[in-house]
Amino acid sequence: MRSRQQLSMLSLLAFLFLLTLVLALVLFLVARTQRAHTGLPWGARIIYTDTGAWKKVERPLLARRYGLVGKPDYIVTQHGATIPIEVKPNRRAHTPYESDVLQLAAYALLVEENFGVSVEWGWLKYREHVFQVPITSELRARLANVITAMQRDLTARDVARSHTEPRRCEACGYRALCGQAL
Repeated sequence: MRSRQQLSMLSLLAFLFLLTLVLALVLFLVARTQRAHTGLPWGARIIYTDTGAWKKVERPLLARRYGLVGKPDYIVTQHGATIPIEVKPNRRAHTPYESDVLQLAAYALLVEENFGVSVEWGWLKYREHVFQVPITSELRARLANVITAMQRDLTARDVARSHTEPRRCEACGYRALCGQAL
């Protein structure tokens, strides 16, 4: 009788162990899937996030030298590199948009100013693709030109519309004040 109770107890313990193992595997797969959707690489350590998904939202980064303020979605470290990551979850494209590349380059400057490191690349995460974007001297020069033009436009009395897309005008908060709305 006693050995039958011991056998029942061992069977119950074995079942609970297997159930725990299956539950752990399911939780691991769910966590892996969620991390893949964020665009974060495995093995990377998050040092800054603007999403609020991992912890409280960080303060904006400031680079006075460039007149930039911004909040990258993530900054991670991996294998000694510090990497800004910008996530565009609804963007579908096979190549990154120039505006997104420039935004990522601006984040690279912010990271360099605030963390005292050199940024060699960043990642853009679109809905279906992740792009590794090298932060080259050519990209830095393009960004510097855009920053200069934007700073010049800030002091201008009237700035020409930068597009020919009526849908952008429809969604613009300045449409009522703009004499160039489509």
